[in-house]
Amino acid sequence: MGSLSMGPMGLIGPILQKSLVLVTVAINCLNVGLTFAQSRSADWEKIVEAAKKEGKVVVSIPTSAELRKELDTGFQRAFPGIELELNVARGSSNINKIAEEQNAGVRSVDLHIGGTSSIITGLLAPNFLEPVMPAMVLPEVRDAIYWWGGHIWADNAKRYVYSFTAYMTETIWYNSTLVKPEEISSWDSLLDPKRKGKIVILDPRSPGSGESNWAFLLKMKGESFLAKLAAQDMMVGRNLRQLAETVARGKSMISIGVSYYSYLPFIKAGLPVRPISNIREGYYAGTGSGNLAVLKNVPHTNASKVFVNWLLSKEGQSAFTKALGQPTRRFDVDTKWTKEFGHLSAKEVMTPEKFDELENGSEEVVVKFRKPAMQLAEKLFK
Repeated sequence: MGSLSMGPMGLIGPILQKSLVLVTVAINCLNVGLTFAQSRSADWEKIVEAAKKEGKVVVSIPTSAELRKELDTGFQRAFPGIELELNVARGSSNINKIAEEQNAGVRSVDLHIGGTSSIITGLLAPNFLEPVMPAMVLPEVRDAIYWWGGHIWADNAKRYVYSFTAYMTETIWYNSTLVKPEEISSWDSLLDPKRKGKIVILDPRSPGSGESNWAFLLKMKGESFLAKLAAQDMMVGRNLRQLAETVARGKSMISIGVSYYSYLPFIKAGLPVRPISNIREGYYAGTGSGNLAVLKNVPHTNASKVFVNWLLSKEGQSAFTKALGQPTRRFDVDTKWTKEFGHLSAKEVMTPEKFDELENGSEEVVVKFRKPAMQLAEKLFK
């Protein structure tokens, strides 16, 4: 990957750092018994009891049947007395609904999980968010030692948009009966005339992975490249499953911005879809859907805290990573397997400094590149 040209020596730093931290985490866990089930201070018990009286917590999450299943099953197993109500939709749709309710003085959603761009433009900018850290109560959640890179935030204030995943994302997928991986050695390969009408892309005019890729390409390749790519008569859509199915069933060759969790049903069915790993210019680093925001004046204050601490625990992060294939930053959750599905865990392959260099989801990047990229997409895809 062009953007991540690290040889064996370049990996020693992150490997040693990870090993040292893992040893420290293991010692801490032995000393104080910090499993999720055991971290039960009197204050925490009061929060849980108050949460049971509130009865439920409402969380908006990305479109994924697997994520819905993993979160619902895991949380209900840990806290059977608290109902988990999940609003499942694309990030921009969930954000628009929340914004409409907030503007109308309605408070039905407690927490939002999704991509940074829609959170920053739709929730952070209009001041709909509360700081996340006060909700991080348990030591194994609040203590930065458990997290690769410490605590990472997408917003400039480092208070409102908490990023719990970090990875290099391979966002070009292909049908292996129609395309050989060596044929896609560069983003320029997508401009080949034989690809015309055979590429699908998640709509770059709306916040999401399509827009994130579009911004990355604007930064790396410029406006002229995007104009040529748009002229390839790509299928532009917002229905992730439909886009994935189009490639999985061979109606199109290649997708941009459609990743593992959208392809998962087709992978399980044995259909021939794979991510492109070796592309000259590389890919960006990001946090995908692994970003948490707490809404202002939430209706279920204590239940929200319970869910936040479960989500950010080893158990919750294992469930999230398993469902979406997006690697958590927690050191105590296995993420090596996600490489097979196009997501290279940051804690496995880079330093936090390298991640900062390649990241494509912070508030600064959204303002500088992603907003202009969406504006350009509006012109090119009329």
